[in-house]
Amino acid sequence: MIRWLNPDDPFPPVTAALADPNGLLAAGGDLSASRLLDAYRHGVFPWFNPGQPILWWSPDPRMVLFPRELKVSRSLNKTLRNGDYEVRADTRFRAVMQACAEPRPRQDGTWITDEMIAAYGALHEQGIAHSIETWIGGELAGGLYGVALGRMFYGESMFTRAADASKIALVHLVRQLTRWNFGMIDCQVHTRHLASVGAREIPRAGFMRKLQELVNCAGKPDVEGRWELDDDLAQ
Repeated sequence: MIRWLNPDDPFPPVTAALADPNGLLAAGGDLSASRLLDAYRHGVFPWFNPGQPILWWSPDPRMVLFPRELKVSRSLNKTLRNGDYEVRADTRFRAVMQACAEPRPRQDGTWITDEMIAAYGALHEQGIAHSIETWIGGELAGGLYGVALGRMFYGESMFTRAADASKIALVHLVRQLTRWNFGMIDCQVHTRHLASVGAREIPRAGFMRKLQELVNCAGKPDVEGRWELDDDLAQ
């Protein structure tokens, strides 16, 4: 059995999460900013399909990318150096979320509902959720979004409409976070794509220890509010 969350209920400890399905911790609650921030601070994230109650997860192991372990292939490095694109931050956050919600091959529906877009849009207005966007020929060609707390970044979703567009955004994000001394990017669960760029699984206990260290780091003014990316991240 999993716990049902009433409006003021705290999350149960992540050690109470189910092994099957891996990481299912609780149901219910809401997607208010306070609830979402409490979830991220405790290593929990929402994921649910339309028609389901809100479901909260903390899988074990956890897929993470340590910024200094980023792997960039030779072909992607060539694309980055060619520079036939522009990378921006936080100029079209809702458009990025909506693009992430678009149907994909071999995927039925989407978990990024209008309710989720509104909830993370509110976090974006507070300077907590951010988008990294790849623009090609004046069009939004790819990107990603996530949540930043302290020196911790929680990746949520990414999309691409042109070859390597999402990877370009990811590389710029990771290199910028490295300069800002962010220590870890939460990737939630294993995918081959994430593994190919250096992400790896770690035990949930280790993830939680590192998360608490990073979330409680004091933020600097230059990483609060709307983000501005350095100009030389493709190098």
